[in-house]
Amino acid sequence: MAYGTLFLLPVPLAEDAAERSNTTYLINTINSISEYIVENEKTARKFLKLAGIKIPQSELTIHDYGKHIREKGNIKDFFRGLLAGKDVGLMSEAGCPAVADPGSDIVAQAHRMGIKVVPLVGPSSILLSLMASGFSGQKFAFHGYLPIDKTDRSKRIKELEAQVYKDNQTQIFIETPFRNNQMLRELLRSCKPQTRICVACNVTSSEEFILTLTAEQWSKREDDFHKKPVIFLMYK
Repeated sequence: MAYGTLFLLPVPLAEDAAERSNTTYLINTINSISEYIVENEKTARKFLKLAGIKIPQSELTIHDYGKHIREKGNIKDFFRGLLAGKDVGLMSEAGCPAVADPGSDIVAQAHRMGIKVVPLVGPSSILLSLMASGFSGQKFAFHGYLPIDKTDRSKRIKELEAQVYKDNQTQIFIETPFRNNQMLRELLRSCKPQTRICVACNVTSSEEFILTLTAEQWSKREDDFHKKPVIFLMYK
């Protein structure tokens, strides 16, 4: 029997962003699938409902690959349906699965097993922020989280800034939402006045805020990004 296909299904980045995020092909795909591998079952069921799934949720098989499952290393158990010929959908909690997301472990295992992987078009806060920043999209790097320790974080910021000027490379990173304001302050302390910083907040939502200014210009503002999803970008 032929194996099933693993479909990578992007999830809207914000609760009010479904209309601008979901494609007709994605909606048709979820209505042809009854088994899912997800980062968070509650979030996944909510997304499927909002996307208009017609299959009763009681008939769905949902595997949760949350942190406690990943630490046990039992992801092979999620592949029984695929190995039996069933198509399965993979979903992150928000955005594109496997991009800055532990779903990459599922995709890697699928390749090892010879299972076809199909990515669907959808929102990535990283790429959308890069598109809107005005920074180089030819050469860029995403670094995830920077160090928590203030000294180490400042050192890392200066290293990334040096990379900007040396290689014309856009630097992209994130922070835990309750530390966003501290991150911005550290950027302003550590960067050259002329270095440009983009803050992309609540991307795709009705409260979307994306602004690119020099470090010096940011220092004259009093923005509050506390507990909001933010992408930080740096360029010259």
